[in-house]
Amino acid sequence: MTTMTSSARPFLNRRLAEFGTTIFAEMSALAVATGSINLGQGFPDTDGPEEIREAAVRALRDGRGNQYPPGPGVPELRTAIAAHQERRYGLSYDPDREVLVTAGATEAIAATLLALVEPGDEVIALEPYYDSYAACIAMAGGTRVPVTLRPHDGSFRLDLDELRAAVTPRTRLLLINTPHNPTGTVLTRDELTAIAQLAVERDLLVVTDEVYEHLVFDDAGHLPLASFPGMRERTVSIGSAGKTFSFTGWKVGWVTSTPDLVTAVRSAKQFLTYVASGPFQYAVAEALRLPDSYFADFRADMLAKRDLLAGGLERAGFKVFRPAGTYFITTDIRPLGESDGFTFCRALPERCGVVAIPNAVFYDHREQGAPFVRFAFCKRTGVLEEAASRLKTLAA
Repeated sequence: MTTMTSSARPFLNRRLAEFGTTIFAEMSALAVATGSINLGQGFPDTDGPEEIREAAVRALRDGRGNQYPPGPGVPELRTAIAAHQERRYGLSYDPDREVLVTAGATEAIAATLLALVEPGDEVIALEPYYDSYAACIAMAGGTRVPVTLRPHDGSFRLDLDELRAAVTPRTRLLLINTPHNPTGTVLTRDELTAIAQLAVERDLLVVTDEVYEHLVFDDAGHLPLASFPGMRERTVSIGSAGKTFSFTGWKVGWVTSTPDLVTAVRSAKQFLTYVASGPFQYAVAEALRLPDSYFADFRADMLAKRDLLAGGLERAGFKVFRPAGTYFITTDIRPLGESDGFTFCRALPERCGVVAIPNAVFYDHREQGAPFVRFAFCKRTGVLEEAASRLKTLAA
């Protein structure tokens, strides 16, 4: 039976009209249909530390978090987040006034943009960008202004002059992602210093997506923008447990900022999920207190997997941009005689039984991303070895 309406107006809010089913859903379905190795969507194929999983079980059995947790998050987790920021970066946050727990980083991004952006405000984002950025800016009624990271000397780099030129009197905030998904770029100290100076000079808010903070592969480690001069009071920092502890289904993220900014974000967040992930919050509190050796071993494991897959992709004929962070590798398919990432990725499962993601979906300027394809390496070593073996057929 067809439902009739008296209006020809589309059902979907026009702000979301450009956003259909995500490419991740399409490519994951293609992986299942073809029995391919899924290196498209970025989730691990093994669970994180057993003691942290058991901490969640204990919380469930002890009745901690089975009912609504406090709106800002359970005190144990907020305290652990504040302690983590202090220990790792020397950033001091009041766990009662400056920390907010969210349903993953995606909700943190949504709540932050809904809270801080009004219709007509411009939001500058580094392109290519995580796809929820564009949707959340649209839902807030803002206008996204992409500043494109471009290939240079084996990595994707930010043009600081282009960033400065993008700022107008309507610019409300800068949305910065470092380590950067999908390119694997990690912004340098000089780049972050310039961003901080620009934000202070133009009195801009900055939202930093730092979910890959523990996956920076050089010795310098992660540099939070909030630690730069003048940035503590204007930066909303977003973190997540899913990527660091390999429990992406738990959906535990957080926001750290000033009391006024956290209050603003909480005002929006309370009308989204209100609260989530009760028992898992207690487990993540324990995870954040793991010894430094856990984080070092996690990084070393991912670095080895990066190099394993990167080598396989190079042997298959791709131009490979070895990432400085995250667990994604961006490749250029033009050495294979290809130029359209969408066509290439839709054919790849049948050609060699591997699924990847076309980077163009992360661009406003689709032509800029057309020849680039992203692979995830957060998989078991044997899976990556098999994927590399299958991809070798492309070299022929």
